Amino acid sequence: MRHFPAVLALAALSVACAGALARGSAAAVGSVALTAQSAPRSSPPHGAGPAVPRPDDAPGGWAAVVFRLLIILTMAGLLALAVILFFEDHFVFRPSRGPRGSWDPPAGAESCTFRTRDGLGLHGWWHPGEGAGDPSQRPVLLYCHGRSGNVTHRAEMLGRLAARGFGVFLFDYRGYGKSEGTPGEHGLCLDAEAAHRHLVEERHVSPRRIVCFGRSLGCTPALHVALVRRTAGLVMDGAFENVSAVVQHRLHGLPLALFVRNRFDNLERVRRLKVPLLVMHGSKDDMVPLGQAEAVFNAAPKPKEFCLIEGGGHGEASDPASEAYYEALRRFCDRCAGREPAATVSC
Repeated sequence: MRHFPAVLALAALSVACAGALARGSAAAVGSVALTAQSAPRSSPPHGAGPAVPRPDDAPGGWAAVVFRLLIILTMAGLLALAVILFFEDHFVFRPSRGPRGSWDPPAGAESCTFRTRDGLGLHGWWHPGEGAGDPSQRPVLLYCHGRSGNVTHRAEMLGRLAARGFGVFLFDYRGYGKSEGTPGEHGLCLDAEAAHRHLVEERHVSPRRIVCFGRSLGCTPALHVALVRRTAGLVMDGAFENVSAVVQHRLHGLPLALFVRNRFDNLERVRRLKVPLLVMHGSKDDMVPLGQAEAVFNAAPKPKEFCLIEGGGHGEASDPASEAYYEALRRFCDRCAGREPAATVSC
C-alpha cells in the first residue's frame, strides 16, 4: 500500500484525461451542430432522404478524432502504469505464510531459527547431508529459493540434494513461511547474509564448503552473499538479467518496464564476482528466456560454467528429476573444493 499515493495520482490524471476527452467530444459535437445550423439548406435530390452533416465536414473534425484517440491511448497507458505500481510487489514476491504447509522437517533435517541484522526472526531447515565420508567435508548449499511459496514447497528438493551428499540450509525470506517481516529486495539480501552467518557461527560450517545456490528470484540474494561473504562458489539456476528485463519479456516489449522499482540487477552485479560460477537453465523455460541466462553468464568473470538442462522449465528446478542436473551440481562443487580440475563450460 506504500504506492497508493502514486496510484491515486495516476488515477486522478486518468480522470482529468477522461474529462478532457469528454470536453473534446462535446466541442466536436457542438462544432458539427453549429456547422449544420449555419450551412445553407439545399433540397436533396429527388427520392433521397434529408442530408446528414458528417463530423469530418466540420472545421477541426479530424483534429478532434485524433485528439480523442491520443487521450484514449494516454488513459490506457496511465492505467497500465497504475496497475504495475500497485501490483509490482505481488508480481515479484508471492509468499505463502505459515501455518499453511506441512511444517514437519524432512527426514534427517531439523528446524531452526536465526535473526537478521535488522532484528527479524527467520526460519529454515538444516540438513547435514547423507552418505559415506566425513560430514565435515561435504559441500553445503546455502539455498535461496524462488519468489513463491515457502520452505515446505521445497521439501522434496531438499531430500534429493541431501540424499546425493549435499548439506543443505534451506530458509525462508522475511514475509515467507514462519519468517517475520515483509519481503523486499534489500531485505532478501540481508536475510541471505544472516543465513550465511548462521551456518558459519552457529553450525560451524567452514566458508570454503559453502556454495551459494540461488533459484530464480533467489539468484540475487545468493549472488549478494557471494560478493560480500567468503564462499566457495555460486550457482544461479534460472538466472535473469534484472526484473525490468523479465517484465519487458512478459509484456511483449511494452516500455512499461521502465517504471519498475525492484531492480534485482544480476547482470550488473555478477561482473564483480570473484568465486567460481555455475549457471543452470532449462531449455523450455517460458518465464526467463535462455538469452537472459546467457547474458548473465557472459558478463561474469572466469572461472564459470554453463549447464543447459534439455527439456527443463522454470519452476522450482530446471529439471529436479534429471540426474544430469545433480551430476553437474556435484562436479561443480567438487571443483570449488579443488577435487576436480576447473572447467570453462560443462553440461
